[in-house]
Amino acid sequence: MAEQPTNIDTSARLERHLALLHAGSLVTIDVVTPAGQKGKFRTTFIGYLPKQYILIQFPEANKLGQFSQHIKQGTSITVRGLIEGHEGAVVAFVTTIKQTIQMPSRIMVLEFPRTVGLQNLRSAIRIETDINARVKIDENYWKTTIANLSINGCQLSILNGEKLVLSEKKMIEIVVEDKQGGNNIKLIGSVCNLKKQTDGLSFGVMFDAKSNAQVSQLLFDTIISQD
Repeated sequence: MAEQPTNIDTSARLERHLALLHAGSLVTIDVVTPAGQKGKFRTTFIGYLPKQYILIQFPEANKLGQFSQHIKQGTSITVRGLIEGHEGAVVAFVTTIKQTIQMPSRIMVLEFPRTVGLQNLRSAIRIETDINARVKIDENYWKTTIANLSINGCQLSILNGEKLVLSEKKMIEIVVEDKQGGNNIKLIGSVCNLKKQTDGLSFGVMFDAKSNAQVSQLLFDTIISQD
């Protein structure tokens, strides 16, 4: 599992780290209802005024469902976002909805947090996963499962893939469908540690540096889904 976040108090340092979340950045919010139901939704970070408030967009109404009634003044939420230009770094904080406004669009005004957590995904050890994906080998796509994942690589398993001809360092593409309706995540890497199995094939993948941002997004999504 990734290292625990480091808390930073409300100071110039906190503001510097929040400033790394660019306007328009994708963030994830966690909402817990009074009955204890938990919901996770993606939305957009708009900006902030130091020591006063933070602005984020409402998630899409058709995805909120019954949680829409709980997006109101006084509700506590957790906000997490990948820091652009610092692949593998995540900022997270807990806050309260201060106000909701409808114009010029549906926006949440959040209390300025007292602490912010910073998490470096690059120091994460390999985490166990069960992610369905497709892998492109030459011109063909195969169904695969990502059995574990780290910032540097992953382990793939392909059922009925025993007839596949693979070699070390062969370049492949992994496609993970975005369950929230966004763009699919595409990862480029090279084959390593081939292992033939009775019912298929298992092999490691070392990610190409060009996929750093996409790998970080997948790690981010995986970690918050396990919370």
